[in-house]
Amino acid sequence: MIASILRSVSVKLPVALASVVVLMSVQPGSAQEKRKPSSPPAAATSAAGPTANPSGTAGGTPAGVSADGRTSAAPADDAAQPAARPAPPKTAFPNFWDPESRPRKPTSDVGAIRFLTTGDFPPFGFLDGGGRLTGYHVDLARLLCAELGAACTIQMRPFDDLANALAEKRGDAIIAGLRVTSAMRARLDTSAAYLTTPGRFVVRDGTKREPTPEGLAGRWISVVSGSAHERFVLDAFAGSRIAAYPDEAAARDALRDGVVEAHFGDAIGLAFWLDGEAARRCCTFLGGPWLESSYFGEGLNIAVAKGNFRLKRGLDYALQRLAEDGKLAEIYLRWFPRGYY
Repeated sequence: MIASILRSVSVKLPVALASVVVLMSVQPGSAQEKRKPSSPPAAATSAAGPTANPSGTAGGTPAGVSADGRTSAAPADDAAQPAARPAPPKTAFPNFWDPESRPRKPTSDVGAIRFLTTGDFPPFGFLDGGGRLTGYHVDLARLLCAELGAACTIQMRPFDDLANALAEKRGDAIIAGLRVTSAMRARLDTSAAYLTTPGRFVVRDGTKREPTPEGLAGRWISVVSGSAHERFVLDAFAGSRIAAYPDEAAARDALRDGVVEAHFGDAIGLAFWLDGEAARRCCTFLGGPWLESSYFGEGLNIAVAKGNFRLKRGLDYALQRLAEDGKLAEIYLRWFPRGYY
């Protein structure tokens, strides 16, 4: 249903558990022609590719969304941060709303809202050590219901069953990291975006270079083969040398090990990788987020049944109110402590 970018590894629930509906009460409160990418360079010195460069200096010659339709999330084995690592810098939460175009406050009670989500996609939705459903989407649903004064429930379902469950009226809204696509618009209506899934560059610590087509001209950039991030750098960084790898782990490791000089990928997954064990404290973000919607989508939205304008208007109103009150920024920094914008 949604365009995909490759997803980072996430916790998988057993099939038996994934098929069980878990209810959780949430009580209300107050274009140019594309070039073919080069083959991934080898770590060993060769005339055709870059050499391993542990120093990170110049030497030698990239929502949101996974293959099953979700955004990249925190890898399960990278979630824990080393005890000695300093707290990552926090960044401001961007404002997606036009203050001159405010959604109207609902004139009637929206009633109870039955949210549908998944429980195998941290940090958006997952089971904690006590088996309780938690994550960004759980907190967001709680805030929305409090803002609307609605009594809500959250049902955990397999991702592939969410759209069917909504169509069969087993729930009222899907809050599971969906991206807007033409296929989605034909079946569902959606709220305004509550997060976007930009692409970002990461480089080894100490690298001093502008993340521009000129600054990275002639430099090796690793990407995931077939991803939106690969398409973007092929189009926008025509002077760079592109190394396409089969998956995120390989593309990121190439940067960590000094085989390439930059990596371009999903900002959400990279924020967790930078603070995880696999990165070995090697790298940092370079420059700001790339938000081109033609490559990276229009953002993450809450889906409702086609024609359910009453609920859609209520959710849009609540999202903007939460943004103005700073509550969206609060839960963003709670679940994305480094900040990926």
